[in-house]
Amino acid sequence: MKLKLLILSAFLLMFTACTQETQNKLSRSIQNWTGTNGTLDIYAGDKLVKRFIKIDKLTTASGTDVDVQRPYRFGYGYDDKNFNGKKDEGEEKVYFEFSDYSTSYIFYESK
Repeated sequence: MKLKLLILSAFLLMFTACTQETQNKLSRSIQNWTGTNGTLDIYAGDKLVKRFIKIDKLTTASGTDVDVQRPYRFGYGYDDKNFNGKKDEGEEKVYFEFSDYSTSYIFYESK
């Protein structure tokens, strides 16, 4: 019991001593590990044009050889073709990515 308390205290002390960016990265790592079961809605103006459901996480791409973030995010989710928010027969899990640039686009796997 004392060992668990000591480990928890050490973790909390290290966490509070971290910079805000380090805390954010740690928080995202925990969130990525635990999952979020999210939904991503894509709009063209005020019209819903694409929906992905049961997304476990969205990831910001980073360079292969350099530690620089790329201007897009990606993830895996079910293509909710009828926009009902439920995984129906024929709606498969696909890869998708979307841009941080002002040009609106979304790339997704189509099976």
